[in-house]
Amino acid sequence: MKFNALRYADMQYRRCGHSGLKLPAISLGLWHNFGDVDDEKVYRKTLHHAFDAGITHFDLANNYGPPPGSAETNFGKFLHTDFKRHRDELVISTKAGYTMWDGPYGDWGSKKYLVSSLDQSLKRMKLEYVDIFYHHRPDPETPLEETMTALDLIVRQGKALYVGLSNYRKEEAAKAFKLLKRLGTPCLIHQPKYSMFERWVEDDGLLDLLEQEGVGCIPFSPLAQGLLTNKYLKGIPKNSRAAKKHGFLQKDQITRERLQQVQQLNALAVKRGQTLAQMALAWLLKDRRVTSVLVGASSSAQLLDSVGCLKNSTFSKEELSRIGRILKETSL
Repeated sequence: MKFNALRYADMQYRRCGHSGLKLPAISLGLWHNFGDVDDEKVYRKTLHHAFDAGITHFDLANNYGPPPGSAETNFGKFLHTDFKRHRDELVISTKAGYTMWDGPYGDWGSKKYLVSSLDQSLKRMKLEYVDIFYHHRPDPETPLEETMTALDLIVRQGKALYVGLSNYRKEEAAKAFKLLKRLGTPCLIHQPKYSMFERWVEDDGLLDLLEQEGVGCIPFSPLAQGLLTNKYLKGIPKNSRAAKKHGFLQKDQITRERLQQVQQLNALAVKRGQTLAQMALAWLLKDRRVTSVLVGASSSAQLLDSVGCLKNSTFSKEELSRIGRILKETSL
């Protein structure tokens, strides 16, 4: 399998916190579109185009699919055929923290669950180790010391090179960072939900904490489950996520006021010579505390559109002011 020999020329790579690791400004998430219900030819092509564009980081979790686990299995298949010679050029991450199997040991943050889950993930992907292993969400019942000790153990066992957290608020993250430092396995990266429409990481002070502690930040859902694209400029399309009863984006979230915001943001993006999605990604990447943004893609074209945000990732003061007014003007 031959890939673009100039794949590293145009991609931006950013140092992850105070570590020695650099990540591409755009990383590919396999949350959707890589399960057994999806078209293998399509997602195989997407993986190829991602690597050709200089994307070296592929983000998974134990329960990605559907069915749960199938995204890891499908990714592992092509990792060992198409990408076999390039394993050391890749950063592969996975997570555990949400329900994966029945019974009391298949969820949350116990040492039993985290160690068992990663063992299963490694088997599905046919890997000896992952580069980053995340705890996917805080566990309100398991002592934080146990969860962090499990992450430390996993690194010492050689099953992961680095550890990260996802969905932790500032106060929870601060305690976790302190424990991990004491154990000798500092947190590499934090993966929060962050976009123009979801800015709790700013209000919560999490971004400031990450900068202070030297921890990288990689936002997920940077396009607000598709709201920050041209899909919803005229309402809710029939085949969109919002049209599905069980999706993460629900119809009641798409108010008239929200659509007005989307239309105004799109008008500004057009003036900048970008798609709305490109502007939304560039808006996140303008902050140097953001190491990379995690995008999903249902096709190669969608992925390459996201990568196009790097052609214009700076904003004038007037543009930032305009975006700020749009986001504050309507009461949602």
